[in-house]
Amino acid sequence: MKKALDGIRVLDMTHVQSGPSCTQLLAWLGADVIKVELPGRGDITREQLRDIPNVDSLYFTMLNGNKRSLTLNTKKPEGKEIFEALIKHCDVLVENFGPGVLDRQGFTWEKIQELNPRMIYASIKGFGPGKFEDAKAYEPIAQAMGGSMSTNGWEDGPPTVTGVQTGDSGTGIHTVASVLAALYQRDQHTGKGQRIVCTMQDSVLNLCRVKMRDQQRLAHGPLTEYPNKTFNGVVPRSGNASGGGQPGAALKCAPGGTNDYVYLIIQPQVWKALCEEMGRPELITDPKFATPAARLPILAEVWDIVESWTKLHTKYEILDRCNAIDVPCGPVLDMSELLVDESLRARGMVAAVEHPERGTYYTIGSPLNLSDSPVEYRPSPLLGEHCAEVLQEVMHYDAKKVEELRAAGVI
Repeated sequence: MKKALDGIRVLDMTHVQSGPSCTQLLAWLGADVIKVELPGRGDITREQLRDIPNVDSLYFTMLNGNKRSLTLNTKKPEGKEIFEALIKHCDVLVENFGPGVLDRQGFTWEKIQELNPRMIYASIKGFGPGKFEDAKAYEPIAQAMGGSMSTNGWEDGPPTVTGVQTGDSGTGIHTVASVLAALYQRDQHTGKGQRIVCTMQDSVLNLCRVKMRDQQRLAHGPLTEYPNKTFNGVVPRSGNASGGGQPGAALKCAPGGTNDYVYLIIQPQVWKALCEEMGRPELITDPKFATPAARLPILAEVWDIVESWTKLHTKYEILDRCNAIDVPCGPVLDMSELLVDESLRARGMVAAVEHPERGTYYTIGSPLNLSDSPVEYRPSPLLGEHCAEVLQEVMHYDAKKVEELRAAGVI
């Protein structure tokens, strides 16, 4: 069966996380992704956070599956010639260098258009045009400057980084959407490529849109669904409150381990069933607890009551009991639990991959599931593994020429 992006060739000039997360998704959808790396070193994450000496790290392998690796020194004349040929033979170029890096090598958008008018050139940057344009951006900086940190954490604590990589992988997913739209526009409407720029700050802000909603609501008074007593003109950090109009909290469960918690939401229509399930039917008619308006000012007391019940059971028992009475509830699952989760493994969201040097490792699978384009997970490439293969296809070089280029440090 052909894949959704069969026939699309991607020139992958990315490194670390934001770019590789984008190009790996394109590879999973069937694109031929050629990862261009520096000879002798490659993507810096091959070496970062290694757990096995002299073997590509999990940081690299989990972001670069299903790709081919070509090492290339574009500062050498023959390397530049090969790069120009690759541009002519590819549909998409994705890069996440610092501002102006490819331009300074002579590969401006105008030059790329001249070489291949159908090329879609996607750049991932920290910030868009403006006062921050040339600033360096890393995951925590993107969260800080995109609005996430100021609204994450506890009211009496510092702004907090979330473990969700909204800056890096979040931007990668936004870039995938942009590339797919540009491919459709090219092939269905214009016949031409176009320039794409996705920034980390913009992507984080897009994922924080409900907080921008709340900032504007503050002009008309306090946000009653928040547990905070004061606001001081800005959306506050509100701990584990749901922020969605229904009270929610993370509650302790048996046996009291680090992640023995459930997140539970109290909707108006489930209060009666929840009270009965907890063995507290008197709360249903007690004026202090009977209505959402009555419960709102005393949420801390409400959660103490509910937690006194959840602490008697495991998080999975609470999940079963809440599902049975239609109370929204989810156990807090840690990474050790998710890694071995049977349902995630059965549908490939946690997928085993065989690596020629590492052996078996597990990767997070594709969250994009197409019935007619199933993903087959292949290992990340060894550094320069596909040099001969790619150069034969693109440049029609023979084995002798490839070895000459290798000896000259071009590849």
